[in-house]
Amino acid sequence: MKVSEQVEIIKRGTVEIIREDDLVKKLTKSAETGQPLTIKVGFDPTAPDIHLGHTVLIQKMKHLQDLGHQVIFLIGDFTAAIGDPSGRSTLRKPISKEEIIKNSQTYAEQIFKILDKNKTKVVFNSEWMDKVDAAKLIEIAAHYTVARIIERDDFSKRYAEQTPIGIHEFLYPLIQGYDSVVLKADIEIGGSDQKFNLLVGRELQKLYGQESQVVITMPLLVGLDGVQKMSKSYSNYIGINEEPADIFGKVMSIGDDLMFDYYELLSDTTMEEIEAIRSQCKKGELNPMIAKKGLGVELTARFWGKEAGEKALADFESLFSKHNTPNDIPLVEIRWEEDEMWLPQLLKLAGTIESTSDGRRLIQQGAITVNDEKVTDQNIKLGKEKEYTVKVGKRRFIRIKPV
Repeated sequence: MKVSEQVEIIKRGTVEIIREDDLVKKLTKSAETGQPLTIKVGFDPTAPDIHLGHTVLIQKMKHLQDLGHQVIFLIGDFTAAIGDPSGRSTLRKPISKEEIIKNSQTYAEQIFKILDKNKTKVVFNSEWMDKVDAAKLIEIAAHYTVARIIERDDFSKRYAEQTPIGIHEFLYPLIQGYDSVVLKADIEIGGSDQKFNLLVGRELQKLYGQESQVVITMPLLVGLDGVQKMSKSYSNYIGINEEPADIFGKVMSIGDDLMFDYYELLSDTTMEEIEAIRSQCKKGELNPMIAKKGLGVELTARFWGKEAGEKALADFESLFSKHNTPNDIPLVEIRWEEDEMWLPQLLKLAGTIESTSDGRRLIQQGAITVNDEKVTDQNIKLGKEKEYTVKVGKRRFIRIKPV
């Protein structure tokens, strides 16, 4: 493939490439010598499961792997013990070595749902960092000043607000950068919030006499709520180890506009096809629900196989079609305290949800329908003049009868 064509594939969905002319030079040299580039991506195993937000980076790795380059999946078991300060307003709580080991094992298993196992190198940065003595650590630290470290936005804000910053947090970007020196990375990929850390690697390589890596930053995937980045802490994530029906159902719950970000960052659909789908939806020539089903099938199939993707679609259409609402929906009679009652309060009284805040969150995620109509207003109230059929989440149905 021509270098220009490789560049277009690599650029898809990226926030920034530092520097694109360096990328072209590296790709050109690789094409001339037949030597693949070394692609580094690091993940700290701070949680046991990988979700779709993580796969934005892994998908970009797959693009480069398909272009014939060597991808290195770096599990930061050493840096996880420090905790990445990127985007943090407070000190991270330490994570135990036992948790790190357990999470590392699940990461190593899950990534091969996307990457080719035979063409992927998995490394742990403890392999070299455990051998770094105090003298070597001082040598690495001597390459950077406190002034440069404190320039980063999250540190400067915490310093100005007199929020504690641990000395060990200053070491995090240095160690991440030193990983690039050890691996002789040609390209490092990370989230847009990782830009400072990635640039440290670029500078350290130069100081150690290496050619600086190209930095590629990717956007943070917005979660199911359509507001926050995808994260377990926000309960707005899709885990790649979730059951096929759950993955498909959650994809179907995302907003129509957000769907196209998912297509661009997660799908193998070409950009030309995505733009055609977007145009057809905008003109009313294609129902966005149909486009979303296609995305749901693709992502479910990626992690569970083609048959699982097709079955998830068939089950979804069977369960959620207006003509296939279950006949045995439980009936709950509720005494109306006023002429109108707040839906989350009704669902709590019916025992369907634990709290009204759960109801707000589910409405925000588009996970509640009333009489086959999706609820979007978190302040919705229902009148007592009729009975309601409510669907909560993917499988819970309830009939609410005012008394």
